[in-house]
Amino acid sequence: MAIRPLHTARETQGPGSAQPPSTTSDVAVGAEIRALRKGNGQTLKAVAAQAGISVGYLSEIERDLTRVPIAVLRRLCDVFGVSIGWLLRASRTGPEHERDVIVRAADRTRLTFPGLGISEELLSPGLDNPLEVLISTIEPGADSGDYSHDGDEAGVVLHGTLDLWIDGTHHRLQTGDSFAFPSTRVHRCANTTTGRARVLWIITPPHY
Repeated sequence: MAIRPLHTARETQGPGSAQPPSTTSDVAVGAEIRALRKGNGQTLKAVAAQAGISVGYLSEIERDLTRVPIAVLRRLCDVFGVSIGWLLRASRTGPEHERDVIVRAADRTRLTFPGLGISEELLSPGLDNPLEVLISTIEPGADSGDYSHDGDEAGVVLHGTLDLWIDGTHHRLQTGDSFAFPSTRVHRCANTTTGRARVLWIITPPHY
């Protein structure tokens, strides 16, 4: 649902933080991070300092012993000069000949936003293409708040009810209803019902 700009200020550091991470990923990228660090001739201490995390936490990340907040992945990508999409490519599984075009249901990258009651499944084979496709599961009471960003987005409600505001105008969408708008317009989505909602989103350019 392209809510990355909203989360940036809320995602925190990891073990020892006063607040738990509001965004986590179940992808295993430790080997990729370690390979990037060693390939650049950098020490754990140097990379941890640049990313604003502890050496112990970085060591846990490299050994895939902890779930990693998306904000931390972003900072690590900045240190290494790569995109988060490049890093997440490490989570692709399945036969090598289809990894760039097919995502099997069991192999989807899953991201959760516990603080907002939202989880997302990436359907795109990679994030180095113009489109990002994902399914958001929005729990009762979840609310993204107002935000905007570059690009365009469209979607369809697969199940449940979605409340969508675009430039302050409220729209209530039911199962099967669809939408499209420039992402530069201020928008907000929420689930004000007692049931779970699932929404298919198509976003360009990718925001993960």
